[in-house]
Amino acid sequence: MTSQSQGIHQLLQAEKRAKDKLEEAKKRKEKRLKQAKEEAVAEINQYRMQRDKEFRLKQSKVMGSQSNLSEEVDERTLGKVKELNGSYNKYMEVVLKQLLNMVCDVKPGIHVNYRATH
Repeated sequence: MTSQSQGIHQLLQAEKRAKDKLEEAKKRKEKRLKQAKEEAVAEINQYRMQRDKEFRLKQSKVMGSQSNLSEEVDERTLGKVKELNGSYNKYMEVVLKQLLNMVCDVKPGIHVNYRATH
């Protein structure tokens, strides 16, 4: 009977060691899964930062070119306004004199389309 109880005792010890090994394996697996998850999150964050940086560069290029276009349009507009003001100042007196001469130099006469009905 002692050999049977000794055999049972050995089986129980073997079962306990197997159970301990299983628990240890589960803990290692959980630890590895947690580590893999942390690595994935870190990799995702790094990728996200890289893509965000690329997006900001592209956005600054596009927005920069748009602001450059806006500045160029403003600059052209100011140049055109200055040109028109200069042209106005240059020809204003000449045009006014021509207009006054046309208005004040009245030459009475019969219009070419007038028909006498008498």
